[in-house]
Amino acid sequence: MQTRAKQTIILFSGLLLLAAALSLSGADNRAFVIRDAKVYTLGAAGVLERASVVIVDGKIADVGANVKTPSGAQVIQGTGLEVYPGMINAMSTVGLTEVGAVDVTVDTTEMGDYKPQLLAFQAINWTSEHFPVARVSGVTASISAPAGGVISGQAALLHLDGWTSEEMALMKSAGMVVNFPSMGGGGGRGGGGGFAPAGRGRAFSEVKREYDRRVKELSEWLEKTRHYARAVETNPSTARNRELEALVPVVKGQMLVLMRAESARDIRNALEFANKEKLKLAVVGGRDAVEAAEVLKKENVPVILGSIYSLPSRPDDPYDSRYTVPAQLAKAGVRFALTSPSPADTRNLPFEAGMSVAYGLSREDALKAITFSPAEILGVADRIGSIEKGKIADLVITDGDLLEIRTQVKNVFIAGKNVPLESKHTRLYQQYMNRP
Repeated sequence: MQTRAKQTIILFSGLLLLAAALSLSGADNRAFVIRDAKVYTLGAAGVLERASVVIVDGKIADVGANVKTPSGAQVIQGTGLEVYPGMINAMSTVGLTEVGAVDVTVDTTEMGDYKPQLLAFQAINWTSEHFPVARVSGVTASISAPAGGVISGQAALLHLDGWTSEEMALMKSAGMVVNFPSMGGGGGRGGGGGFAPAGRGRAFSEVKREYDRRVKELSEWLEKTRHYARAVETNPSTARNRELEALVPVVKGQMLVLMRAESARDIRNALEFANKEKLKLAVVGGRDAVEAAEVLKKENVPVILGSIYSLPSRPDDPYDSRYTVPAQLAKAGVRFALTSPSPADTRNLPFEAGMSVAYGLSREDALKAITFSPAEILGVADRIGSIEKGKIADLVITDGDLLEIRTQVKNVFIAGKNVPLESKHTRLYQQYMNRP
């Protein structure tokens, strides 16, 4: 009798677990319909004044004025609301940095100048408080990039929701981060290439010699990688080299190189180097990208801008020199994405775009710069970045203009899941609002 009772308990427990698993699975893959909203598709359909979006199994099943509602779908009445693609932050250290002033919570940098084998994905803290804070503002995906040295390692593209980093990963390797050696020129960081720029107590000739040495060293790494790739193809039993193996997709033009360069001279030098080495390039930072706009346009190289909420870098620059960069790049025909690189400020991404509109960028281009353009630059525009049939259902529902600070986010969908609009900020707000 006792044995039978135990068997019954085990069977009953198993059924409960199975039911719970099915329930959770169903909750994540439920069908939703956002009905009669103003939909900014950021795709070929443009803006749909009164349309519905159908979400099934994490994907956009349909979008338009006359769509079929799946049986059992949860309906969100969108009258008076606006729907946008989820925003994408194209450069950040979110998930790698929790409190910048506390070293043990920062995992962005490893020792050494050349670390191509390192994956930021492997260090992601998926419990970071920065993830819910950002997604409550409508940011659904972000790059998380390593830093330091010349070749920092490989950046990851993450959804900002998930139980594990594996679940969050859109791309475990979204690009190789390279800090191009700097010649200085206007208060830049020196590109992270391991030496200070000219104008800071060093003669230009000294800086130039070190710059040439660093560029030669970087070229030698790429040349060694080409030899290694040929050796492996010729003889598969060739001893593996983790560093060179990680660089093989780079020298073959298969992996995006996220190359940090700020001054116009550094940007031109980076483009010249990338052409010579046949690299697939995106410039990161681009403080003075406007001065190099002609060559960026000619070479069709995109720019992932740093925050435009910055002071002028030179004493004689106009006060609004950083705010006007997006509008000037758009006018020059240069592709670009806007970012809010600090993990704590990722939530401010829509306001980076809003500020650029205030200083001359069209609203459509500003929206693209935080949705479709970063997806296109990172090579995932076929999956995210716009509201189109077949794409992952990353959506934001608001009660007004996404770029306005007064607008309230009503719903956020990440991979088709209606994520809770709760963060450390909202919890603290409720705690102190309800205090005795």
